[in-house]
Amino acid sequence: MEAVAPSLLPLPEDDALASLEDRIRRAVEMLSTLREERDAALAERDAAKKAAREAVAESQKLREEIEILRSERKQVRSRIEKLLGQMELL
Repeated sequence: MEAVAPSLLPLPEDDALASLEDRIRRAVEMLSTLREERDAALAERDAAKKAAREAVAESQKLREEIEILRSERKQVRSRIEKLLGQMELL
């Protein structure tokens, strides 16, 4: 059996350092992934807020249109009632 030179054996400090390096590398990878996920979530949130603002604006526009149509309907009804009243006088 060959003898291994003592300087080639991994020292406990080397194992601890390698373990620390590995943990730091994994932490950096995790941080990078979390930042990407955060950025995606923020973009999704911003898109949802924009869609909500557009929906609110469209809703307001439709409410105003409904009010205009109701007013016009009321005017038409009033004019028809007047015409019917005049026809009864004939």
